[in-house]
Amino acid sequence: MKALILEQNVKERTLIQNVLEKCGHQGILGGDMEQAWRLIESGDTRLVIADGDADDFKNSKLVGRVRTAKILPVYFIVLSSGVEEYPDADDNLHKPITAAELKARIMIGLRFLSLGESLSDARSQLENLALYDSLTGLMNRHAFFRSAVGELERARRASAPLSMIALDIDHFKNINTEHGVEMGDEVLKIVAQTIREKSRPYDCIGRWTGDEFVIVLPGVIGADAEKVAERIIKGVDSTMIAFKNDTTKVGMSAGIVSASRINASTEVEPLIDQARQALARAKEAGGDQVFLTYI
Repeated sequence: MKALILEQNVKERTLIQNVLEKCGHQGILGGDMEQAWRLIESGDTRLVIADGDADDFKNSKLVGRVRTAKILPVYFIVLSSGVEEYPDADDNLHKPITAAELKARIMIGLRFLSLGESLSDARSQLENLALYDSLTGLMNRHAFFRSAVGELERARRASAPLSMIALDIDHFKNINTEHGVEMGDEVLKIVAQTIREKSRPYDCIGRWTGDEFVIVLPGVIGADAEKVAERIIKGVDSTMIAFKNDTTKVGMSAGIVSASRINASTEVEPLIDQARQALARAKEAGGDQVFLTYI
């Protein structure tokens, strides 16, 4: 790691550099406080060892500036000769400093930074779990609904068209019964992958419930939405799904609701319901087909 050294005293600066080198880290000599800020802001350094007695450091309020900025966490070790401490600093060390004590404080700082990164990674993983279905990798029901609301609002502001597709695997219960639940899960994963591949990269796709999927198509209406659904169905029809020593093929049905213009009264939930009703009509007609309705 690179550590920023804001210390003008040559003797103490040399001691800091030597300790950092022995710990396997690089010491960067800071210039004025604006240069120091630019280095910190760029993420080039996460550890700062500063002379708290220096007027430029005191007047710059660098620690507070870093704390309020939306940047990666930075650990401050402030060295001072008086009894006054910097409350915003992570660690205060009184002069004269020794190599052993400085090394111990640096190791504590690096541990805190490492822990912060681990917590950040864990938080990101939890956020992903809250948004995505664990089996298919598609957005879960809640996340899809929120994204669909956003797409609807954009279409409303632009008075643009929008379509909603509901898709369902034909005879999925029979697959689970005849081939087992593990094969059923494999079917869901392959079907989800096919839906992604046959849709546009920016389309909002989610797993709604069980073997049912939903897609929002902003800017698409009628026959064009029907082409998307048919492309997905053909892609699923042509895929042989294998699990262990077993294989199967599946079909899909789709229902579409298309609105030529999103107005103030159009809401997401009724659109989803209407798409699912159109899906039910497609399945009642024998499945493996698309039923389109307009509003």
